[in-house]
Formats: sequence, structure tokens, C-alpha cells
Amino acid sequence: MRLRPPAVLAGLLLSAATLVLAGTPTPTRIPEAALARAAALQQTALQDRTAWDLLEGLTTEIGPRLAGSEADARAVAWTVARFRALGFDRVWTEPVTFPKWERRGESAQVLAPSPQPLHVTALGGSPGGTVEAEVVGFPTLEALQQAAPGSLAGKIAFVDYRMERARDGKGYAMGARVRAAGPSAAIRAGAIGYLMRSAGTDSHRLPHTGMTRFEPGLVPVPAAALSAPDADQLARLLARGPVRVRMRLDCGWDGTATSYNVIGEVRGRRLPQEMVLIGGHLDSWDLGTGAIDDGAGVAITAAAAHLIARLPPAQRPARSIRVVAFANEEQGLWGGRAYAEAHRGEVGRIQLGAESDFGAGRIYAFSAKVPAQAQAAVAQIAQALAPLGIALRSEGESCGPDLGPLQAVGMACAALAQDGTDYFDLHHTPDDTLDKVDPAALAQNVAAYATFAYLAADADGGFGSAPKPAPPAASK
Repeated sequence: MRLRPPAVLAGLLLSAATLVLAGTPTPTRIPEAALARAAALQQTALQDRTAWDLLEGLTTEIGPRLAGSEADARAVAWTVARFRALGFDRVWTEPVTFPKWERRGESAQVLAPSPQPLHVTALGGSPGGTVEAEVVGFPTLEALQQAAPGSLAGKIAFVDYRMERARDGKGYAMGARVRAAGPSAAIRAGAIGYLMRSAGTDSHRLPHTGMTRFEPGLVPVPAAALSAPDADQLARLLARGPVRVRMRLDCGWDGTATSYNVIGEVRGRRLPQEMVLIGGHLDSWDLGTGAIDDGAGVAITAAAAHLIARLPPAQRPARSIRVVAFANEEQGLWGGRAYAEAHRGEVGRIQLGAESDFGAGRIYAFSAKVPAQAQAAVAQIAQALAPLGIALRSEGESCGPDLGPLQAVGMACAALAQDGTDYFDLHHTPDDTLDKVDPAALAQNVAAYATFAYLAADADGGFGSAPKPAPPAASK
């Protein structure tokens, strides 16, 4: 070791003091004791059945949970009771009000030239009604958008876009665009109805539902998705000549409904007003039982928090763990937006947020959007996750759909990326059921979330959450 002259040491100390006074952030680090406790917690989680029991109970005792339905209300009461039974220090609900959409029935048939049934499901937000017309096919949304006004007068538009399979689900972005923007494009061209190949990657005769939108000023028309085999069948018929179809949808808006965000909290030992925020959404579409979308996310995050709640008080993390089962994500992030509005003032007290809303496949990557002073702590969390087969990914991702509104106003985000290779085989279909969930993969998710939440909550220092200024008011 080389000793430095006193004058040099004094200069170094002065430089360090200047940096502190200038507000240079202190690097965030995770104590060794926390890393050891998280490692033990991880092993416990891999053997724990809490998440499976929660998911089995929710999908069996409640089943599908369409927002605003009677089953949705029962799901809220069920979740409140389960959160209390899990040992959370505080459990409460917050109301979320939204327009209520209902599905009552649906059918479609080819009338000519080859009469036969078609398997369809109404898109969320579609009006009811019966349309009977010739079908005009388009290979892409862009092709439909380029159709001349009036060119589809009295016709049914059909977009035959085939979604690509990917582990990270990247093919869904275009599939969702076809669902959301297609009906309005069809209406602008004069169509009286809309059909699309389902936004999915399976070949089952089970159509995928999901929300659509209609641009202001347009009169909505019945809009539905075909199962992949039925889309193939319709395309083959169109290749042979004109095809006439009848579509009957019994669905539509019916006033408003109020559901609730269900919130559970495990109190931190030293800084309880600060927190790590995790969760999933409680509602589901009505075709399956909402096992992968998103009963699994609620079960994973609640089970992770439960394991932390069981620790002796002296071993709990410094900060609190808050779990939110969000209301009505499927029809427009209503619960996430309501939570952000009610809790915007807490943004600076949230260490990190992460949401589980991509099924129950194994987590394979971890990333976080954090400033430079927190990157070493992120690397420590990644190292703790490595025994689970999880790699650190440099590019950050969003927190998840329901946490997006909080991210937009300054919350720091982490992402635990699940393998979604077959997620869109099941998504929004009758096949979204408990038997599609692998218990071992579910436990790996719980172990990852418990590890992540504990270490983030016990870190010395923060991860960059800070309130952002409110966006400027729109000019009138």
C-alpha cells in the first residue's frame, strides 16, 4: 500500500465532500445479510404450494371473472378473505368504476356458397346485432386502412393477419392492433360488420376475445374474432369466389359497474412507509377461468408476499411489500389507472414496481429501468436470481400494464420476463384453465418474486423513483 502525502489526502477528502454537497447520489447496495435471507426464502418458495392453492381456489370457486359481473364481485370478496388468511398486516379495497360490457351469445355461419358454421367470439366493446353480407378479405390491417371510403358499403370486412409465436410475445403487438383499430377502419370504408383472425398462436377451434375500440364519431358495428381454423376455412372459401356470411352477436354496454382493487401489505421493519409494489389483475375474460390471465399473476405475487410475511419481525425487509389485485385490466386498465390516481403522491416512496401478467411460464430474464447509482444493486438482485435460471438483461422493460400509469409519473420499474412461447395459444380463450399451469413453473415464479421483492425492499438506498411533473393541460 502506498501512503499519500497529507496534502493529497486532504484534497481527496475535499473532493469527496464537494461531490456529496453537489448531490451526487450514493450508490444503492444490498446488505449481505439480506442476500442470505433471500437465498433461504427462495429455497422455501420452491417447495411452497401457496400460489397453487390460491390459483386452484380462485379458478374453481369463482371461475371466470368478467369485470362488473356477479362473479367479479365474488372474486373481490374471495381475495379479501384470502389476503387476510395469508397474514398480511393490512388488507383493504379501493373502488373502481367503469362502463359495463356484457356477452350473452354469439354465432356465425357461411350462407353461400358452402353453408357451414363458423366459430366466433364477440370482441369486447362490440355492439350486438345481426349482419348478413358478402365478406371482403384483407391480408393486413394496413390493407384495410387503405380501402377507399364507401368501397365496403354493405359488406363485412375480414382481416386475416396471422400472429407470430415468440417467447417474449412480441407478435401480439400487431395482433392487438388488428383487434383495436380494425373495426374503425372497416367502418370508415363503409362496412356493416367486422371479422378478424384471432390474435393468437394456436390452431384450436377456439376464438380469442379481447377489447376493441371505435373512433369518436363512428357508429359501431358488430365485431368478432374467428378461431384460427375458421379463419383458414373462410380464406379458402374466399379464394374460390364470393362468400356470404351471417353473424349474430348478443352483447353490448349496460350502464356502469363498480369493482375494487384489492390491496394487501406486509409491513416493513424500519421504513414501513416505503414499499416495493407487486401484483396482477383479478378480472378475466369470460370464456375460460382466467388461470393464466391473470389468476396466476395474483397468486404468484400474493404467495411471494405471504412468504415474506411469515418471517420473524427482525428478519423482515426494511420496507413494506404491497400486493395489488387490480380491477378490470382487460377492458382498459381501469384498476391500474384508478390506483395511480389515488396513490400518485406515493411515487417517491416506491422502491420498485413489477407486475406478473404474462401467464405462469418460467421466468428467464430480469431487467430494471434504474439510474446509474442503482445498477450495482440490480446486478446483486440478478445474481440472487441466477440459481433459478434467470439472466440479467440490460435493456429495461415496462413494469406491466396496470403499473404503467405509475411508471408514467415516475415509479422505477423492474421486469421478470416469463416464457410466453405458448401463452397466446391460451390467451382470451376457453382454454385458459388451471390444467395449463405447471406447478413447478408457478413455484419458480414465486421464488423469483419473493427474492426480488425482499432484496429491493431491504436495499440501502433507492432505485430512482421520483415524481414527474404533471403533463401540461391540453389546450381547448
